[in-house]
This record gives sequence, structure tokens and C-alpha cells, in this order.
Amino acid sequence: MDSMRENNFDLSPELLDEIQANIEEIIKGFPISECNKIDVIKKINFMYSHTKYMSVTDPLTGLYNRRHFENTIEREFLRAQRYKSDLSIALFDIDFFKKINDTYGHLCGDYILKELAYLTLENFRKTDMVFRYGGEEFVIILTETPMEKALIPLERLRKTIEDYPFFYDENNIKITISIGVESFNEKTLTLENILNNADKALYIAKNEGRNHIVTSSSI
Repeated sequence: MDSMRENNFDLSPELLDEIQANIEEIIKGFPISECNKIDVIKKINFMYSHTKYMSVTDPLTGLYNRRHFENTIEREFLRAQRYKSDLSIALFDIDFFKKINDTYGHLCGDYILKELAYLTLENFRKTDMVFRYGGEEFVIILTETPMEKALIPLERLRKTIEDYPFFYDENNIKITISIGVESFNEKTLTLENILNNADKALYIAKNEGRNHIVTSSSI
């Protein structure tokens, strides 16, 4: 798996919120006109919003990054646990991605990652969250969604990727993905169980020929 380009912003969103609030209080105490204070605060808020966005976003694909996934999945798992609500997790990656990079170059690989990110967002609801987990691996959090309903958009995504005309530098490149899925239930008592089971299901999907979906029930 290729190394993921690291985001340079190492501050957590919570710390950024605290810094931004403190800066606003400092500006309000400056011996300048109220009009100037408002203008400075607006500019700071704009820069803050941009910085916060970059701290949770993968710079290549525009998807949420792994750190944001780790913060989000813990919150969603605790919510599902507390309210006994449905929650599904899907891990997927691009089949033979290293071969694509070796054959067509890393710029082609970047193009495919960006196109795949767009196609993934197009196939899921606004309430579902898509993350670049690392390299060619992605993860989707499907809130309020049991396993059987999660499989519908996941199969649609798999078919979309399989049929999509990835075209780079006069090369028509066929891409497929393998997907592993797990859902919150009485047997998955911990978040670690859910993530491990989804990862195992993905591993099975790749070993069984790739380009298909495996659920945790197959483990």
C-alpha cells in the first residue's frame, strides 16, 4: 500500500476551536474601532475555517482523513451503543493498485484516487461519511443503517467503479474494488471488534478473487 500524503496540520479540531475563541476575545480588547474589530474577526474566522477544514481533510481526494475517521467512529459507535441504533462500517480498497502505479505512474494513481473519491460520494447519502483511510484504502460510516441496507449502495458503488471509464494519458484503465462490511450488533461489543471484522472481511474479499463484497457473517 502506497504511503498516504500526510496533512501538515497536526492540531486537533477541538484545540483549533479553543484557539479561535481565545483570539476573538483578544481582538475584542484591542484599542481599535468596533468596525475594525469586526473586520479583523471576520478575516480570522475565515482563516480558522480553512485551517480546520484542512486539519480533517485528505489534501489529494478532498475526503475526510484517517484522524477524523478515528474521532468520528468512536462517537458514532457510542451513540449506536447508547440508543441501540444501526451502524455499518465498510472498508474497501482498489484492486492491484500498486500495479497501476508501476505501469502508468503515480500521477495516474492520483487521478484514479480522486475520481474514485468523487464516485464514492455520488453513491452515498449526505449522512454517510467517506474517509480516505490510507493509500488506496477507504472507509465508509453508514449511520442508522443495518447490514442488509448497507449492501445496496455498496454494491452500486462496486458496479459503478467496475463500469467507469477511467481514462488517463490515452489509456483506458479498468478498476475494481474489494469491500468488507461489518455492522453493530449484540456480537460486536466493542469498536475494535467492528473494525477488525470489517478488515477481515476485506481480506477475504481480496483472497476470493477481488471485485466483490464480503460481510462479517462470512468470517
